[in-house]
Amino acid sequence: MLSPKMEQALNDQINAEFFSAYLYLSMSAYFVATNFDGFANWMRIQYEEETQHALKIYDYINDRRGTVVLQAIEKPQTEWDSPLEVFEASFKHEQFVTGRINALVALAREEKDPATESFLKWFVDEQVEEETSVDAVVQDMKRVQDFPAGMFLLDRELGQRQAEASAGGADAT
Repeated sequence: MLSPKMEQALNDQINAEFFSAYLYLSMSAYFVATNFDGFANWMRIQYEEETQHALKIYDYINDRRGTVVLQAIEKPQTEWDSPLEVFEASFKHEQFVTGRINALVALAREEKDPATESFLKWFVDEQVEEETSVDAVVQDMKRVQDFPAGMFLLDRELGQRQAEASAGGADAT
């Protein structure tokens, strides 16, 4: 069973993951509106992954006989000045999420909850991947931001991204 403190923290993380999904969906909408369909696709896949992360925690709380308490999701930002600004905001957000996951690991240790600490290892590893992925796009954008053909090609490249079959789903380990 989960301690009340751990259960609350995991419920808060479900909310944070759904906010992340909402933020990425907003970023995708921004890119659709500005005719960057490849960037929109990349963000839409991020939205799907974040939703799966939330559901992974949801299932874990239920598996541990805890109570899932869904909370209101904050309204995400909807406007940015450039595609680069969107991806830089995404990178900053992933760093924030990494901090949240690290705090959950610290709490699991404090609560002497090795099962939850083990469960969270997947998220620790996932955050390394998330930060690396978005930072690579930021660096590519910085290289081509003043070269319209380069932005066109990068948009086309990111449009090729496909969702992973079980990106963070309940069966992923």
